[in-house]
Amino acid sequence: MADQEGKYNIKAVALMLGIQPGTLRAWERRYQMIAPVRNDAGHRLYTEEHIKILKWLIKKVDQGFTISQAISLMGHNHSQMDSEALNLKQDNPLISLTDNLYEALIHFEHERINEVIDTMFSIFTMEKVIVDIFYRVLKKIEDSFKTGKIVNAQKHYSSSLLKARITTIINSFPANTHFDKAVCITCSQDGDDVELLLFSFYLRKRGIEVINIGTYSSDNDINQIMDIIHPDLVIISCEVKEGLTEALSLVNHLSMYHRDLTIGLGGQAITKMNPSDKEHYSAFIFGQTIREWEMWLLERMVF
Repeated sequence: MADQEGKYNIKAVALMLGIQPGTLRAWERRYQMIAPVRNDAGHRLYTEEHIKILKWLIKKVDQGFTISQAISLMGHNHSQMDSEALNLKQDNPLISLTDNLYEALIHFEHERINEVIDTMFSIFTMEKVIVDIFYRVLKKIEDSFKTGKIVNAQKHYSSSLLKARITTIINSFPANTHFDKAVCITCSQDGDDVELLLFSFYLRKRGIEVINIGTYSSDNDINQIMDIIHPDLVIISCEVKEGLTEALSLVNHLSMYHRDLTIGLGGQAITKMNPSDKEHYSAFIFGQTIREWEMWLLERMVF
C-alpha cells in the first residue's frame, strides 16, 4: 500500500528524474499516463508507482523513442516494466536495422538502403537516427575498411551516401536571417569529419545557421572569415592526433582576438586528450552526446 501513497511533490520528482516540471505537467496533460493525487492545497503528489513508470518512460526516451512511442510500448501492463520484458522487443529493432543498413550499404543495394532508412525514421526520432544510428554505421564502415573486411569502393559509397543524406536534412531546415550564426572548422587534414557533420545537424535543428568553411588554413584566413561572417559561434573539430596542436592553437587565437565569440571544441582527438589539457580547455569542450551538447549550448547561447 505504501507504493500507492502520494509523497513526492512535482519539484522533488523533477529533481529525481532530471526533467523540468513543465515537461512533466505537459506529459500528464497530453497523455494521461499517470494521475497524481492532490493534497489539500491542490498540489500534485506522486507515488512510488508513478516514479517507477516515469523512470521507465525517460529511459525509453533516452534510447531514442518519442514520449508517445514510449507510452504506446508501455501499454497498461506494468509487470512488463518490472521484468524489463520489453527490452528485447525494443533493442532488437535498433540492432537489426543498424545491421541491415550496414549490409545494404556495402552491397550497393540502393532501394533496400532507402527502405531501411525510412523504417528507422518511422520508429525513432530524427536525432536518434542521425546522431546515434548513422554514426554507428559510419564507424562500423570505417572499422571494416581498416581491418580489410570491405574495400575502398564500398567505404566510399557507403560513407558518401550517409553523409549526403545528413547534409540534405541539414539543408532542408527553413532559412531564417535572424538565426545565430555558427562557423564550423575542422583540423583533420582530409577534411572528412563525421562528428562535425553531426554537430552541424544538431545546431541547425536548433535554429542556428551553420557555415562550414572546411579545413583550417591559417589564423589570417580565419580573421578574414570572422570579419565577413560575424559569427556568434565557432566550432572547431579535430579527429586525429596530428591536428590537435593546431586545433588548440586556434582556440587560443580566437579567445584572445575575438572575445565576443562562443567557441566550441570537439572530435575524437579532443576526447583522447591528456587529462591536464582536457581540464584546461574544459570550458570549450562540447562533448559527444546530445545531452552534453544541449547542456553546453544552453549555458553559452541565448535563444
